[in-house]
Amino acid sequence: MTDKLLISTAQFDPTVGDVVSNTIKIMEGWHKAKATSADLYITTEHSLLGYPPEDLVKKPDVLLECQDAVQYIAKATRDGPPLLIAGPIEENGIIYNAAFYIGGGKVLKVIKKHDLPNYGVFDDKRVFGAGQDQEPILVKGVPVGVLICEDTWFPEVAENLVKKGAKILASMNASPYECDKEISSRMDVLFARTIETGLPMIYVNQVGGQDGVVFDGHSLALNADRSIAWKAPGWVEHQGLVTCEKRGEEWLLTGEHTTWGEGLEQAYSAIVLGTRDYIQKNGFKKVVIGLSGGADSALVAAIAVDAIGAENVNCVRLPSEFTSPASMDDAEEIAQILGCNLGTISIAEIAAAAGKTLTEYFGEPSSDLTAQNLQARARGLLLMAITNQHPHHLLLTTGNKSEMCVGYATLYGDMSGGFNPLKDVYKTTVFSMMEWRNHHKPAIGLGPTGLVIPQNIITKPPSAELKAGQTDENELGSYATLDAVLTELIERETPIVQIIAKGYDAEYVMKISDMVDRAEHKRRQAPPGVKLTSRALFGDRRYPITNGFRSSHRVRADFAARLNASAPRR
Repeated sequence: MTDKLLISTAQFDPTVGDVVSNTIKIMEGWHKAKATSADLYITTEHSLLGYPPEDLVKKPDVLLECQDAVQYIAKATRDGPPLLIAGPIEENGIIYNAAFYIGGGKVLKVIKKHDLPNYGVFDDKRVFGAGQDQEPILVKGVPVGVLICEDTWFPEVAENLVKKGAKILASMNASPYECDKEISSRMDVLFARTIETGLPMIYVNQVGGQDGVVFDGHSLALNADRSIAWKAPGWVEHQGLVTCEKRGEEWLLTGEHTTWGEGLEQAYSAIVLGTRDYIQKNGFKKVVIGLSGGADSALVAAIAVDAIGAENVNCVRLPSEFTSPASMDDAEEIAQILGCNLGTISIAEIAAAAGKTLTEYFGEPSSDLTAQNLQARARGLLLMAITNQHPHHLLLTTGNKSEMCVGYATLYGDMSGGFNPLKDVYKTTVFSMMEWRNHHKPAIGLGPTGLVIPQNIITKPPSAELKAGQTDENELGSYATLDAVLTELIERETPIVQIIAKGYDAEYVMKISDMVDRAEHKRRQAPPGVKLTSRALFGDRRYPITNGFRSSHRVRADFAARLNASAPRR
C-alpha cells in the first residue's frame, strides 16, 4: 500500500442525454489528470448521461450508448491513471445508477447507488434499483470507499465501507443548489459522515443547469477532524487536485482553497448559470425580453446580459395607452446601461381592435379584467411572433414567484415564453437582488460592473400598468406582507389559524390562501424556470388542479357547520 495518493477531481457541467459530448469532457479531464501524475481521476454522479436523466434512462438506446461509452473510455485510458465515471447500467432487467471503476483498459468494479432519493426534483426510485453491500476500490493498494450522492446523506453505506476496510471516502454527487438551505446544510451532512467513520472524504459535485435545476459545484475535501482540506469554486467547471498522505494510521488531505460567496451572490449566480445553460443546451443563440421599465423585467434583462452577453439580448418596449412616460424612459435607460438592443412596438391599436371586436360579439363593452388581459395577451402575441421570425431566439418571461403563487399573471399573455429566470424568486427578493447587482458583479457574469438597474426602477411602486392608477399593492397588499404570508403558506405549509395567530389580518390571509389554491392551473401551464428553494412551485409542491379543499373554510366555520350547510335538504 502506498503512503501517498494524488486524486484529480472533475467538477464539470454535463448535458443530459449527450453522451458523446460528456465523454469528450471526461476524456479531457482524464488527460489533465494524467499530466499531473494523478493516481485516480474522479467525476460526478451520472457524468456519462447527465443528471437527472428522468425517464430518458429507460430508453434501450440510451443504455446501449452509455455502455459503448464505458467500453470506449476503458480502452482509451489503459495507459494512464484509473478513473471513476458514472452512469446507468442494466442487469437482469433492473437499471442501476452506478459508478464504474476503470483501469488498465477494463472495468474493474461497478458500484451501484444504494440510497435512492424520491422527493422534490428527484425520482430515482421510479427508474433505478438499489445496489447492495459495496466493496471499496483499491487505488495503489489503498481501499477507497465510493459513495454515490444520496449514499452520502445517510450513514449506512459509509459505515459499511468502513467495516470493509475503507481508508478514504470518495463521494460522487449531483447535489442541486437551494438558497434556503445554502451550502451549510450540505457541510453538516459531510461533517456527520467524517465524525461517524473517522475517515477523510472527497466530495465532487456537478455544476450547471438542467431544465430548472441548478447544480452549484463547490466540491471540497474534509479531513477526519472536520478541517477543510480543499475547496473548489462554485458555478464553474473546475479540475482540482487533492493530495492524500498517510500519517501514522490516518490519512491527511490537502489542496487548494477557494473563497465561496454567500447569500444573494450565490442565488444570483444560480439564476445566471441556470438561465445560460437552458439557453445554450437547448440550441438558442439570443433571447427576447419584454422590457416594461418595471422591476422584474429589468432584473431579467440584467440576468440575461450576465448569462449570454449584451449582444445576444433583444429587449422590446410594448406600450399601451396606460404606459407612463417614466416607464418608457426607465426601460430605455436600463437597455443603454446594459448595452442590449431595444425596440418599441405599440400594442394600443391591437388592443383597441380586439376590444372593438369583442364588444360587437358580447353586445356590450368588455369587462375591466377582460380589457386588461387583452393588453397582456397582445404583448405575448407580438413577443412570440418575434421569436418565430428569428430562429434560435428564446422569449424569457419575467413573472416572479409572488405573482405565480397568487395567479397575478395572464395565461397566454405575460406567461408566454420559453423560460422564466425569476420563477422561484419572491418579489421582495427581486428588489434585494437588484440592489445587490448594482453593487456587485458575479464572477460568472458577462454584464457591466457598477450600477446596472436605475434606482427609480427599484423605488417606484410596482404596477402592471393595465389600467389608470393601477399599482400591484392596491390589489395584493404590500409585497413585504404578501411574501411573509406566502412563505408561511408555501415554504412552511403553516395552517392558516397559526399564520393569523402571528398577527396577520385573518381576511387577508384567507384571501391569499384562496388565490394560491385557485391559481394551480396557471402554474401548471407556466414555462420552466430556475429552482432556488426547496419548495419551488414546480416539482417540490404538487397539488391537484381539480381540488375542492380550501384551508380558509376551516377558519370561517367548523366542520359540522359546513357539513350541515352543504347537506341536501330532505
